[in-house]
Amino acid sequence: MPEEKPIIKPVLKNKKASAIHFKSGQGKMYVKSTFNTTYVTFTDTTGNTVCWSSAGTCGFKGAKRSTPFAATTIIEEGLRKAKTLGLTNIDVYLKGPGPGKDAALRVLKTSGAEINMLADTTPIPHNGCRPRKHRRV
Repeated sequence: MPEEKPIIKPVLKNKKASAIHFKSGQGKMYVKSTFNTTYVTFTDTTGNTVCWSSAGTCGFKGAKRSTPFAATTIIEEGLRKAKTLGLTNIDVYLKGPGPGKDAALRVLKTSGAEINMLADTTPIPHNGCRPRKHRRV
């Protein structure tokens, strides 16, 4: 009869979720704006995600996600979270063709955060895939 191995249970320590704070107040803000929704992500200078916000986390459902009002709410919520973690200087990267891009710029002007850089990283095709059909209303 083979010997029975003792069952080893992992010991889990009761840890609190520790928040990563922005070192020296520097950080990056990525705004991805699509036709259906807007996402905002804040990272530290090395690229580790610290906080984020989206239309779903702010309580918008369905067609209300794609409105400029939803985009302003998302970005204000994300900036509020980032400021509580110590973000003061921001590099902003905008991507996509949605209403969130213009809303992001309006909110950033009034936020009081210092903007170091503003870049539009929307991918532009060089005669790539065929575009969607033109919508006739």
